[in-house]
Amino acid sequence: MTGYATPQDLHKAFHALKAERRLRNRDAAQAMGITECEAIASGVGVDAVRLAAPLDALFRRMPELGEVMVLTRNEAAVHEKTGRFEQVSGDAKVGLTLGVIDLRIFFGRWAHGYAVVEQTPRGESRSFQFFDAHGEAVHKVYSRADTRLDAWDTLVREHADSNQSPGETVVAKDAPVAEKPAEQIDVERFRQDWLAMKDTHEFFPLLGRHGVSRRQALQFAPAGHAERIGNERIQQMLDSAARDGTSIMCFVGNPGMIQIHTGPVHRIEVMGPWLNVLDPGFNLHLRTDLVEQAWIVRKPTSDGVVTSVELLDAAGETIALFFGERKPGKPEREDWRALVATLSSPASLAA
Repeated sequence: MTGYATPQDLHKAFHALKAERRLRNRDAAQAMGITECEAIASGVGVDAVRLAAPLDALFRRMPELGEVMVLTRNEAAVHEKTGRFEQVSGDAKVGLTLGVIDLRIFFGRWAHGYAVVEQTPRGESRSFQFFDAHGEAVHKVYSRADTRLDAWDTLVREHADSNQSPGETVVAKDAPVAEKPAEQIDVERFRQDWLAMKDTHEFFPLLGRHGVSRRQALQFAPAGHAERIGNERIQQMLDSAARDGTSIMCFVGNPGMIQIHTGPVHRIEVMGPWLNVLDPGFNLHLRTDLVEQAWIVRKPTSDGVVTSVELLDAAGETIALFFGERKPGKPEREDWRALVATLSSPASLAA
């Protein structure tokens, strides 16, 4: 809270800046040099309620709320999905939901949670907002017209923390870990292990075993298994899927959450640097100017090759992944393979 004598002063300054410049919470917090978590926590006792740990206990009760909108984002992509929670399974560290709201949850990364009430031009907005130890948002749940507000109020009351003093302490991020020098990577062994995969879920452990980043993995992939493409192919992919009715899967995540859309896309629009999917029940907002690399990636599985389009930022972190809709035990959709084939061209950069 540098420069502010009290959390209340910070809260006033935060909302004044939002109103003056018409900024979203995340952008206003960044403009003030604080985290979004610190901004929200400054309003505890005014427009926010601090939630008690363990936060997974509250999240397991999300099915009681009926229809909601869930939002997961990173610096370059925002993924919004409207629907009803089904059962939240898992343990205190890792969770899972299936159905329209399809999440892979890493509760071990969750540190702070708040129930927030905000006044917007469209009326009152209620949300549950969850943050990691660094103050970065990992997931948000928003009320909708058909949300059971009585159940919402019950969750807030029963999971409120005993400490309702404003303000929060967050932990500074560690410096990024440098990538392993290329000469220390056994590239041939890495390629052999890539080709031996039987499931796409083996890919992340493969990176760990070899000590390579995702960016390095794509650079050192076996021949024909990773091809860098131009960023203009991202809009081409979404436009083609919308035109042809190709059902896709879109993954957007951060260290605390991965959120998935499965189904067709329809309305694709560009607004400045943002490439958007604006469909009932699913919105995607993608900052294409923050995409450093786009790749076509092919991974072997027991069901045949599975093809993805993967977007990385300047630090080599994943922004979003796209697949054709599929279920384990079934081969990849031919219409998705045909679509991805149109993205590849002699002008594409070599892997």
